[in-house]
Amino acid sequence: MTITNDYHRIRNCFKAIAAGQVGTASAVHVSEERRQGAKVTLLVDLRVYNRRMDWKENLLTTDQQIRELLADTKTIAVLGIKPESHVGQPAFYVAKYMQDAGYRIIPVPVYYPEVTEILGERVYRDLTQVPGEIDLLNVFRRSDDISKHLLEILAKRPKYVWFQLGIRNDEVAERLAEAGIKVVQDLCLMVEHRALT
Repeated sequence: MTITNDYHRIRNCFKAIAAGQVGTASAVHVSEERRQGAKVTLLVDLRVYNRRMDWKENLLTTDQQIRELLADTKTIAVLGIKPESHVGQPAFYVAKYMQDAGYRIIPVPVYYPEVTEILGERVYRDLTQVPGEIDLLNVFRRSDDISKHLLEILAKRPKYVWFQLGIRNDEVAERLAEAGIKVVQDLCLMVEHRALT
């Protein structure tokens, strides 16, 4: 293998990293070439480009990031949604507002086992039972309870997870962000939609 060929191999590795195709620590050891009796060895360590190092980029905090999230979202699953009998609760009226704004709502209540439909949509009891992709998961759970749902969130892999106003769990947010899921914490989806669209 020549140094020229090795250069292209290294360049392709960097392109894969930039495209998000390389997600684990790796190193490229390029073979030696002898030039005029001198041994040339090239070593490129790609561990510093590990995607996990960039997980904080998946924590969305700016108005522009949230605008882009809203524009990229069509389907919203609502974990912890409440039924119509709780019309005055944010866990109902935020979802109703977003439905009225044109988003498809997928109800995933934690309680109310007798309820089979909310906002005219079928109820699911686990995120992994929801058919198809979820663009945004809107979470209405106490901060300490979110970790109970971590594995099912990771299994379903929505593009975005939004912890409602007053809800924050930095440990779960970090785990999700490391997995490539974009996260918003401690903001109201309805208020941000009204303010930014």
